[in-house]
Amino acid sequence: MKLRTKRLTLISGDAEHLRTEMESPEKLGVLLNTAVPEGWPPGEYDRHAQEYFYELLNTSGKELKGWLIWYIILNENEERGSTLIAAGGFYGPPNDKGEVEIGYSVVTAYQGKGFGTELADGLIKYAFNDGRVNKVVAHTSMSNVASCKVLEKLGFTYVGEGKEEGSIRFELNKLS
Repeated sequence: MKLRTKRLTLISGDAEHLRTEMESPEKLGVLLNTAVPEGWPPGEYDRHAQEYFYELLNTSGKELKGWLIWYIILNENEERGSTLIAAGGFYGPPNDKGEVEIGYSVVTAYQGKGFGTELADGLIKYAFNDGRVNKVVAHTSMSNVASCKVLEKLGFTYVGEGKEEGSIRFELNKLS
């Protein structure tokens, strides 16, 4: 499954992607047919997250496809080939209240260029195209100014403390 935005291609990951990535980021690049930059994996998308998503996809498989990991590729242009620049996705399918939680991490060299906003917007549109989803939530920390700015640009509202100590919660309701 693929999504496209102005500058990015988002590819929904599966167990094979994750197994390959845990073996070697370079092999993931071959599988995705893109360059993998220094600094991969980015931010909070670490080995623990990879193992978590791998286990879920291995046990639940196809029903979770599109609701976990997405690989974000900067499309090639005349000056360079394509590059894997971020990971994003959800922490699972919609819950019984119609909510999904979004998360994303961008490789340091590609931060501050609007890619976080663009990829999150693509994922939010994907979620709201599913009739079960009526709200997207996000958790971050107040010290993560970049993430707070992305969420605010996309129309999220700060609603208070998050689920983990020191985190804050943002919500975006689906427009009717």
